[in-house]
Amino acid sequence: MVNAPTTNSLSGPLPDPTANAGYAADHPPRVGFFTDTSVCIGCKACEVACKEWNALPADGVGDHGAEGDVLGLTGMSYDNSGGLGASTYRHVAFVEQRVPAKTSVPVELGMPLSQLPGAVNPGEDREGDATEVRWLMASDVCKHCTHAACLDVCPTGALIRTEHGTVLVQDDICNGCGYCIPACPYGVIDQRKGDGGAFKCTMCQDRLGDGLMPACATACPTESIMFGNLDELRERADARLATLHGQNVPEARLYGHDPNDGVGGDGAFFLLLDEPEVYGLPPDPVVTTKDLPSMWRHAGAAALTAAGAVALAFLGARR
Repeated sequence: MVNAPTTNSLSGPLPDPTANAGYAADHPPRVGFFTDTSVCIGCKACEVACKEWNALPADGVGDHGAEGDVLGLTGMSYDNSGGLGASTYRHVAFVEQRVPAKTSVPVELGMPLSQLPGAVNPGEDREGDATEVRWLMASDVCKHCTHAACLDVCPTGALIRTEHGTVLVQDDICNGCGYCIPACPYGVIDQRKGDGGAFKCTMCQDRLGDGLMPACATACPTESIMFGNLDELRERADARLATLHGQNVPEARLYGHDPNDGVGGDGAFFLLLDEPEVYGLPPDPVVTTKDLPSMWRHAGAAALTAAGAVALAFLGARR
């Protein structure tokens, strides 16, 4: 049952966005994703599972092939989807870097390890200015922000906060105005050609209703994508970060987990091994509707001032 909103907070920490949206106090706990990129192997199982479950069309389909169904690459990486979009609710980024030679502490994935020629022991630096190539892989998704500007600007109510604390686009209500697209600080929402509606990750709302995990988290073979109670995921992320720092991985950092950040914390947050920009993420996202109350106050004051000036001019003309 949805009641009237209790507050109108557009920024800052918000402990319970679900209750803020008007749900009763006994609503389900807020759920989310914690994506640990340090164990992502770039298999794209999450992308495939998402497309299959949500019946999304393929990306990067070229004109060649027997039926025009040959997937092309972007030319920049081993990637054919390129980024999040109306038909790609999950996207695995492949980032190729040349870094000072150093063998990081391996992560146990239950797979056989091989020692490459010239490799050094875990955690040891090579001498000199030697470099090596490393791959950073990360499965990106809608962040289901605590303060979701897309939801604030939607004129039809197509974008809603669900009982699970996620942000959902109702396809049958969306009129394709596109206001939500520039409002998203992460550039996640997109319109689909031939349809015009706005689309993004639903966190598999239909599966949540049946007590199931989202398809992407279910398919991830390394548990890089973790799903669950958001508070528990934050505790798990803090513990994982401490472990990596203890294993001489000081570059590990959390992104989007802080309730004091510009969007009040994300419902989908990440453990990264480099700056957010390297993964195509904004370094300091801010909810784009943050200043709306101030703008309305200034607009109201300006309107009252103009009305007063007109009234004085009218009274002066009558004397």
